[in-house]
Amino acid sequence: MTGQHEIVHIGGYTARSGGRASGIVAAHRDPATGALTPIGTVAVTPSPSFLVRHPTQPVLYAVNELTDGQVSAWRVGADGALDALGSFSTGGAEPCHLAVLSDGGHLVAANYGSGSVAVFPLDAQGAPGERTDLVVHEGHGADPERQDRAHAHMVNPDRGGGPLLAVDLGTDSVYRYDLDTASGRLVPRGPRMRTVPGTGPRHLARHPDGQRCYLVGELDASVTAYGLSDDGALHQRGRVDASGRTGHVQPSEVAVDEDGRFLYVANRGVGTIAVFDLAGELPALVSEVDTGGEWPRHFALIGEHLYVADERADMVRVFRRDASTGTPTPVGEPVPVASPTCVLP
Repeated sequence: MTGQHEIVHIGGYTARSGGRASGIVAAHRDPATGALTPIGTVAVTPSPSFLVRHPTQPVLYAVNELTDGQVSAWRVGADGALDALGSFSTGGAEPCHLAVLSDGGHLVAANYGSGSVAVFPLDAQGAPGERTDLVVHEGHGADPERQDRAHAHMVNPDRGGGPLLAVDLGTDSVYRYDLDTASGRLVPRGPRMRTVPGTGPRHLARHPDGQRCYLVGELDASVTAYGLSDDGALHQRGRVDASGRTGHVQPSEVAVDEDGRFLYVANRGVGTIAVFDLAGELPALVSEVDTGGEWPRHFALIGEHLYVADERADMVRVFRRDASTGTPTPVGEPVPVASPTCVLP
C-alpha cells in the first residue's frame, strides 16, 4: 500500500513469445476511481504470462511460458518492487497457469505445451523449492489441430481443502487430484470428468457457495454449468453460449463476482466481456460490452471495478460495474501496457 493507492502487478508476453513486454509491470490503483497508473517494469523475466500471490506471505509467483518452462518467485516490497527468490523448471513446455494451495504449502503449475501438472513445495516464507511431482496427462480430443495431445490449461485448488481441479484443453477433461502434503505428490481422485467432445476447456470459476462451477470452452465458445460435490466431482447442469455476438468467439478468462450473483466471461475475437446472471439453473446473458480491443486475454474483478488485459491492443481497460445489473462501463482512457496477459490485484 502507498497512501490511498493499492499495487497491482501485470504479467505479459516478452520477445521470446512474440510479445512486447519486458517483464512484470507494477501499477498504482486508486480504489475510489479505479484509475490505474503504471509505475514501470519491476521484474525483467521472460514471458511471465500468469501471476499469483501467496495467501499469507508477501510473495508473487509467475510462470515463464517458454519451451523450457519455469516458475519464478519474488518477495514483494514497497511500491510493488520485486526481489527475486529463484526460478525452477516446471518439467514441461509453455506453462500458462499456476496456483498456490489454500494452506500456502505448495505451488502447482499447468504445462500447456506438454499437458502436465507440476508441484513445488513452499517454505514458511513462501519461497519455492525443487519440484516434487510431475503428472503427465495422456490422450487427445476431437480437434486434430488444437487437441492432438494433452494441453493442461489451468490448475484450480479448492479453498476449502478439497481436491485440486486440473483443466485440460487437449483431452476435453477436468482431472481431480488430492495432494499428499508429506511427499508433495498428486494422487488422482476418481476418473477424469470428460466434457462434450471439441469443447476445449480452458478456465474454470468456482461459485462462492462451493456447490457450483462454470467452465469455458475455448474451442466451442461455450459456458458449461456444473454442480460441484464435496469430493470435487462435477455434475453437468447445462451449457450456454459464451457470447451473444456473431463471428469468431474464443473465450479466455471466467470469474464469478464475490457476491455470487454474476458470471463474467472474456471473449477474444469479438472483443467483449459477457455478463451472466446466476439466479437460475443456468447462467443467463444479461449484457455484453465491448472492451475496446479484439483480444481480452484476462481480467480481474477488484471491488466494483473490472480490469481487462487486451494482449494484442497493448492496453489494460478499466470498467466500473453496476451493483444491481453487473454491467461494466468503461472508466477513463485505456492504460498503455505492452502485451498484457494477466492482471493481479
